[in-house]
Amino acid sequence: MLVLTRKAGESVMIGDDIVVTVLETRGDVIRIGIKAPRDVQVHREEVYEELQRANREAASPTEDAVRAVTEMLRPASAEPSGD
Repeated sequence: MLVLTRKAGESVMIGDDIVVTVLETRGDVIRIGIKAPRDVQVHREEVYEELQRANREAASPTEDAVRAVTEMLRPASAEPSGD
């Protein structure tokens, strides 16, 4: 982890197109601004972790769903020919 010291109004560049600026410090609270291209997603860590959890949950089938698909894929039993 890179650790930097910045004062209010000072910035840090990430790559060529992301700027993180310290806007204000008040006690143990720091306000930062992030300027990034629209295609770069920026989230608070706890929001990002919740999104990841929700995505994993949505991608994991329930036991009932697995059973239903298994039944659909099971070949139909052969009908007696009646001869």
